[in-house]
Amino acid sequence: MSQDLLIGSGEAACTLLARYANRHGLVAGATGTGKTITLQVLAEGFSEIGVPVFAADVKGDLSGIAAPGVASPKLLERAAATGMPGWTPSANPVVFWDVFGKSGHPVRATVSELGPILLARLLDLSDVQEAVLSLVYKYCDDQGLLLLDFKDLRAALNHVSANAKSLGADYGLVSTASVGAIQRGLIQLEADGAEHFFGEPALDLNDFLLCEPGGRGIVNVLAADVLYRKPRLYATFLLWLLSELFENLPEAGDLDKPKLVFFFDEAHLLFNDAPKALVEKVEQVVRLIRSKGVGVYFVTQNPLDLPESVLGQLGNRVQHALRAFTPRDQKAVKAAAETFRPNPRFKTAEAIMELGVGEALVSTLQDGGVPAVVDRVKIRPPRSRMGALTAEERAQCLQHSPFAGKYDQVQDRESAYELLTEPAPAAAPAPAPTATTSSGGGSLGNWWETMSRQRAPGAPEPEPAPVARRAPPVTRAPAPSRPAPAPRPSNRQSVTEAAIKSVIRSAGSQVGREIGRQLLRGVLGSLSKR
Repeated sequence: MSQDLLIGSGEAACTLLARYANRHGLVAGATGTGKTITLQVLAEGFSEIGVPVFAADVKGDLSGIAAPGVASPKLLERAAATGMPGWTPSANPVVFWDVFGKSGHPVRATVSELGPILLARLLDLSDVQEAVLSLVYKYCDDQGLLLLDFKDLRAALNHVSANAKSLGADYGLVSTASVGAIQRGLIQLEADGAEHFFGEPALDLNDFLLCEPGGRGIVNVLAADVLYRKPRLYATFLLWLLSELFENLPEAGDLDKPKLVFFFDEAHLLFNDAPKALVEKVEQVVRLIRSKGVGVYFVTQNPLDLPESVLGQLGNRVQHALRAFTPRDQKAVKAAAETFRPNPRFKTAEAIMELGVGEALVSTLQDGGVPAVVDRVKIRPPRSRMGALTAEERAQCLQHSPFAGKYDQVQDRESAYELLTEPAPAAAPAPAPTATTSSGGGSLGNWWETMSRQRAPGAPEPEPAPVARRAPPVTRAPAPSRPAPAPRPSNRQSVTEAAIKSVIRSAGSQVGREIGRQLLRGVLGSLSKR
């Protein structure tokens, strides 16, 4: 199987060498100039040589890559003119994905996997609010609390806010206002439907790296027609995916062909109002992910949509027509022309504005990684369908997908929410009431049983219970100059009398009080005889 991808034909056949495909690329051009067809041609070519592909489908047109194309005289003529005289229709192995789970398999990530930096970008937080969010992540890591979905994060925020004073020594000041801002951002994301993205089962990145049994790479198509309307979530999701690939794939060095090719459509959304730290992260990932065997191709209308630090990393370029209607457009044309290696046969800046639909200026890396001289190329037609699948055809693809049923059901295991909102254990039952704290007829019965045991014949006398807040009486020797004092009732008699009087006061009825008085007289009489 050839390792060269045919793009089209100019002065000669224009190809992309597979061994340099992980040096990244750019597909740019105004609306309606053929960028989506070029993306489809490249994705189809990578699949044919056994390279898995991930591509965002913003308008739904790319879904036709799963069905064979339809021959027509015009298409066959174009194929012959662009180096494909034996054009035959062919479908590609495709798996559809959708963050919202409607037009493809659900794509999920946990809150922990996204990390505080990307989540702060998604919530549009200030620097102070991002610091508080990072503090919450750190606290949950230290305490072993899993942050899987929004309710976990919300429970962690509430817990940290409620314990801000005690946590301040170890984690720093927690602003209640910042916690409130984060909570409001989560509510807004839920209103946008972003809660579908957070949870389990989380996406296994290895599922993006598969080939069919025949050796063709699987084309993973992200249905982004709804996601695209939420640009911050769209950009954050794709950047998270790139970051996860970068962090989890092993170093591969220079390969004969990439492990995966990633197409980032409407790439300008990634950099709109992006803070400097985020742009630096994108630049770092783009620069270093090449050694992991991943090629990244940005698809956008204007090359100026990308920062120069990122634009400088893109070695393979396909530039469709630009229209210079405004001073900014003229600047974009000039900037795009200056990035190509000049061709003495034409002026690059003029050619960019003269290109027709399906034409592009192409420069790819050749032997030694040197950019080829720019050429004016007619893009070849894809073998698959140019147009969207019907709802029935998409449903059929999902039914026969190798991942059918794997991600459909949401899982909710024990995590931060369950641990932080677990109800307190039930209080222990109160001890049995005693004579000095109980009331009513039951108290009288308990007291009478106690006194009967104390007066059992032959039983030793128990030590009297101390009276609350009253020091024990002190026996003093009589002074020699004074007569001996009259005998006092014993300590046992005083305590018993106090207990009986307490029962009398606590008795709930007149009958109970009368019984208590009789008992008092009888007991005191018995004690005095002793």
